[in-house]
Amino acid sequence: MKKKSKEFYADAALVVVALMWGLTFLPTAIALKTNGVYVILFWRFLVASALMLAVCAFFTRRLDFKSLKYGAIVGAFLFAGFALQTFALKYAPSSTVAFITGLVVVLAPIINYLLFGFRVRAYTVAGALACATGLYFLCAGEVGFGLGEILALACAVAYTLEIVLAARFVNRCEIFVFVTAEFAVTCALSLICAFIFEGTARPNADGEFIAIILILAVFATVIAFFTQNIAQRYTTPVKTALILTLEPVSAGVAGYYLGGEILSASQIAGATVILAGILISEAGSYIINRKGIY
Repeated sequence: MKKKSKEFYADAALVVVALMWGLTFLPTAIALKTNGVYVILFWRFLVASALMLAVCAFFTRRLDFKSLKYGAIVGAFLFAGFALQTFALKYAPSSTVAFITGLVVVLAPIINYLLFGFRVRAYTVAGALACATGLYFLCAGEVGFGLGEILALACAVAYTLEIVLAARFVNRCEIFVFVTAEFAVTCALSLICAFIFEGTARPNADGEFIAIILILAVFATVIAFFTQNIAQRYTTPVKTALILTLEPVSAGVAGYYLGGEILSASQIAGATVILAGILISEAGSYIINRKGIY
């Protein structure tokens, strides 16, 4: 398969991942009514780790310590993103946290350049700025500067490093071992924080909670993160960040149609600008590939 075809399918897979994550906002919100954040994270990643361990045992014939190390590093940044976002929500409005966290789309090309020297093309910059603008309107445009905003920015940096480093490591690793280690580290750190900040890791479990955990573990974790890591072998971390800005768009659409939430004209405009930003990036990438410039 040609490089541009692989990149197209990788980008399409990331669109599915973003939509999948957006659709899980509602069930997560339901679970949060009766359980703490870290309790949910612990059980979500415990089930995901168990499933990936079974898959890993079936497909992998040897234990690759390099893959374990790289997966653990990415897992630590993934957990840091979850944890920092949780604390940011205590000190700043959710719309502000959502916008600043979404600045991953702007930070990705910067961090990718600073760490690894990858140059950024003009169409990528244009797409990233459009997506950031769309996020501002989608998240109601409420941004101040305080502890919550600082924590949200740290969260955005952590998520950006997770994306950038995953893109760097996936081509050097046994993918099943890598993803299993990523989930296991996130699970372990969630367990520690559940006891420290919530006093227990025991959930208020009923049939609804179990169903939500299974949905989050299977679809939003195992399938989504495994797909993301595979896709990042064939596309750039910058494009990954761009495409994943579809997550709040799909969350808003799901909230409107399934949760009875109201979308303002500003939010609709923001979602439209995000889609335009992604199209700008994809169109630029297509033109460059047509000319044979990589």
